[in-house]
Amino acid sequence: MTPNRPSRLPPQDVEAIFGAFAAADPEPRGELDYTNPFTLLVAVVLSAQATDAGVNKATPTLFRQADTPEKMVALGPAGIEDMIKTIGLFRTKARNVHALSQKLVADYGSEVPASRDELMKLPGVGRKTANVVLNIAFGQPTIAVDTHLFRVANRTGLAPGATTLAVEEGLLRVVPEKYLLHAHHWLILHGRYVCKARKPECWRCRIRDWCRYEPKTPPPDRPPARSR
Repeated sequence: MTPNRPSRLPPQDVEAIFGAFAAADPEPRGELDYTNPFTLLVAVVLSAQATDAGVNKATPTLFRQADTPEKMVALGPAGIEDMIKTIGLFRTKARNVHALSQKLVADYGSEVPASRDELMKLPGVGRKTANVVLNIAFGQPTIAVDTHLFRVANRTGLAPGATTLAVEEGLLRVVPEKYLLHAHHWLILHGRYVCKARKPECWRCRIRDWCRYEPKTPPPDRPPARSR
């Protein structure tokens, strides 16, 4: 990320950026595997400080045995641990998954609530996790700000902000309504595969014409331009 935060983009540039994303990928999808709102919630909780690919390697066995809160409770924390040992912080995550499953059974009729406030009452569920579940499982136009999205929003000038909440609120203000449902997927995937942390691949970026990040990174076979 550049030391000096770029200025905020004008509305026409924001429209152009999301129009470009939509043209290239009209129906973006998250990369976590799941079968229902409950397994989605568990997968997102497990993905904290871990990669989606790493979570996807661990969850097939877990979800075959426990795809409902009741079944997850029956496994117990130790049983959950055994199936997610390849994921970072697996002991804490196993306890949280077991506890949130207990709370879903006790307080929500075993159903995942479609409310951010209620989701955030569950163990291990923060605002980002709640926003992912609301967006994917319930089709709500939320913005889930992870490290990739935070970086892209600041680098480009889409929604400069010092905190994840500031970026989330900034994007909700500027993203045109017709793009809101998919906005966080486009931005996360763009940050993960193109606008990378150490060296953004500007030469193949579909939104480079509007992005405020400077200097743009040249292709690997082209040396940076010398300053005069």
